[in-house]
Amino acid sequence: MKAEGIRPRVLIADDREENRYILQRVLDATGYDCATTSTGHGVLEIALTLPDIIILDVHLPDVSGLEVCRQIKADPRTAAISVLQISASFIASEDKVRSLDAGADGYLTHPIDRTVLIATVRGLLRLRTAEVTARKTAEYWQAAFDSLTEGLALIDDRDRMIRWNQALTRICGSGFPLQTGDAAVFLERLLGSSALLENLEKRNAGEFTVGNKTLQASVNRVDTGTIHNEKILILADITDRKLAEYALRTAEKLAATGRLASAIAHEINNPLEALTNLIYLAGSSESIENIHELLSHANLELERVARITKQALAFHRDTQSPILVDVGNLVSDIVALHERSAATRRVSLKCNCSPTSPVQGFPGQLSQVFSNLIRNAAEAAPPETAVDIRVRTIFRLGNEGARITIHDRGSGISDQVKARIFDPFFTTKALKGSGLGLWVSRSIVSKHGGTIRFRSSVRTGASGTTFEVFLPQNAAPRALMSEDWNASAQLQRS
Repeated sequence: MKAEGIRPRVLIADDREENRYILQRVLDATGYDCATTSTGHGVLEIALTLPDIIILDVHLPDVSGLEVCRQIKADPRTAAISVLQISASFIASEDKVRSLDAGADGYLTHPIDRTVLIATVRGLLRLRTAEVTARKTAEYWQAAFDSLTEGLALIDDRDRMIRWNQALTRICGSGFPLQTGDAAVFLERLLGSSALLENLEKRNAGEFTVGNKTLQASVNRVDTGTIHNEKILILADITDRKLAEYALRTAEKLAATGRLASAIAHEINNPLEALTNLIYLAGSSESIENIHELLSHANLELERVARITKQALAFHRDTQSPILVDVGNLVSDIVALHERSAATRRVSLKCNCSPTSPVQGFPGQLSQVFSNLIRNAAEAAPPETAVDIRVRTIFRLGNEGARITIHDRGSGISDQVKARIFDPFFTTKALKGSGLGLWVSRSIVSKHGGTIRFRSSVRTGASGTTFEVFLPQNAAPRALMSEDWNASAQLQRS
């Protein structure tokens, strides 16, 4: 491809001077920059200067034009040069075939018509320009292909891996050599499953644990005007992201546990004071019946302390696998933990929990969600108002489940805040908030197959916010706990 104002360069090689003169005159007049030679060795030498086209006579005094053409096309430095072979004596079809087999791009015989010569040269130039453009495009594409941090592989319509980038080689590791072949076999060896290729409509995706790594893989179908049923495999190493998420979830859980500490201290302090008084009175009493009654009351206060302690431990610990959770009882326990801290703000918590079918879940994680939502509502509610917490059984999209709503009568959430409310590290509490609570809550609810959403109004006299959590009864929660243990093990090994 020539820049504007630069004339294409043509090398004319012919053993007869008059032929060279005529060809040069014609092409000079058409706007080409011509050089000439009469020998094959001269052609090979000048070819290294990379002319755009070589017009090459078959009959040369030192080396056959066919052999010169072969050498030009065999040399990577000169292979892209267009070669037009000409001859006055080799005019049979077999001669033309031999020339084209040697690599020539065209073949003309004397006498050569001026218009045919010019049209042929222009056609070869257009072809060379197209080839150069295609080659550069391919090089750009390959450079972009290899510069991606995600591993990519092209899969043909027969589910064979035909090409991949450097990132895929790096992600798979030196002990996992890549080779052209069955994509299903590759996925089975790497991920332990080839399910991503099955029942593929548009896109299949999943996360897989491979040794100490967590890989996110997807297979995307490619259907265009000329490409049908081919696929692109995308593989990303998200180990660092998983470790970061684990660290953030752990930090938020520890922070939430810390925020509960004062509420738990208040809750335990009252029964302990009552217990101290009851024991003192029992020690001072001389009536056995009175002592028994006082000790019975003391036992009730001890049960209350034990219940509060159990609730606190349930918040901090969790099961290794999902269990049946009575959502109503769980929410009632969380409300009990927050009642006294809410009362210090002159806010009451009203809990209305109807019986619901148990859901499969991790109680510790769900406690973290509801504790965060109830605490946020209590902090947003104005003094002398109530936060309404309701638990009901509903059907949504054909699934039975528990719906938990938490409504406050605060000032509401602005449109600017609504758009970012679930973003990590976004908070409206300045230094008092981590900005992780709602982000972690949404992650936990999603892992339980549920949804969390909200509606809010900032209208004067009708302001307030309602958060709703829906937990389907028959969902199979993804084990955040097992992911956390895996992440913890990776951190210890690193």
